[in-house]
Amino acid sequence: MKQPDIDIVVMWVDGSDPAWLKEKAKYSVNADADGSIYRYRDWGLLRYWFRGIDKFAPWVRKVHFVTWGHVPDWLDTSNPKLNIVKHEDFIPKKYLPTFSANTIENNIHRIKGLAEKFVLFNDDLYLIDKTTPEDFFKNDLPMDTIALNVSCPQKSLVSRFFDINNTAIINDHFNFHESLKMNKKKWFNLKNGFGALARYIVLKHCPRFPGFWQHHLATSYLKSTFEEVWEKEPQVLNNTCSHKFRESSDVNQWIFKDWQIAKGNIEIRPSKFGKSFYIDRDGVEEIQDEIIKYIKKREGKVIVVNDGKMDDDIMSVFMSRIEESFNLILPEKCSFEKEGA
Repeated sequence: MKQPDIDIVVMWVDGSDPAWLKEKAKYSVNADADGSIYRYRDWGLLRYWFRGIDKFAPWVRKVHFVTWGHVPDWLDTSNPKLNIVKHEDFIPKKYLPTFSANTIENNIHRIKGLAEKFVLFNDDLYLIDKTTPEDFFKNDLPMDTIALNVSCPQKSLVSRFFDINNTAIINDHFNFHESLKMNKKKWFNLKNGFGALARYIVLKHCPRFPGFWQHHLATSYLKSTFEEVWEKEPQVLNNTCSHKFRESSDVNQWIFKDWQIAKGNIEIRPSKFGKSFYIDRDGVEEIQDEIIKYIKKREGKVIVVNDGKMDDDIMSVFMSRIEESFNLILPEKCSFEKEGA
């Protein structure tokens, strides 16, 4: 049976590249703009990202590797499955240069040759077990795990405002109670997990969408969703993309995810599909063993390890343990790596 055309898009930045740092400094009055260095730090684990795709998702049609311009010297750019995409290749010139993930992600539908069905990854998100196309798309619809949520903004964290901004737009275009009624079997579904069901019961009486829970895993998208939202909300998206760095008035890629959910253009994926770990929230010493165990025992199909503040000594040990864990399940070079590199 012919496999469906599904692409993967992954964004990567080498935060230590002198040329990139020089370019960034031209537009930043603060060397630590847009949060911290942790947003741009490369852990040196990208090989395992590609090995995971090669071994656990061989059905992928094309990998679109989005970069400011830098490319790892070990990456085999001649691989027919690989498309190196620089920012200027798809982001409108008026938005460039950009150092905002929001601008990059909100324009990915413009990548030349991108399939209608695609999955968006970040470089801190790794496949650790076998996947099938049906893990990401079913009945031509994106697979997702959904739940209602209440946004909790924090003035010092710019990203906390994105969910609020996204939800406000969703409420301008969709009636909350009609959406719940039309898609009740998707919202009230055991696959979402008991926590999601509890949120549904508590929050379903809100007058509007209170917010959407975000799993922070690989997100399945229809390219046509991006085109539709850009058509409906060009000013909001244009304002976001005009910012060189992330700002509290931005919307991010989850506006497209939330749009698909509110419209009912999804199928439900079990919540045990993957797990996200947040160093800043949970503390690296508290969750380090849990992360290592999750990788080694392949407790899900996907893992996210979100960077955060760490002492140099702790970081060195932690990164060594992470690499050792990945090497246990992905020890062999893959088709995306140059021979001898």
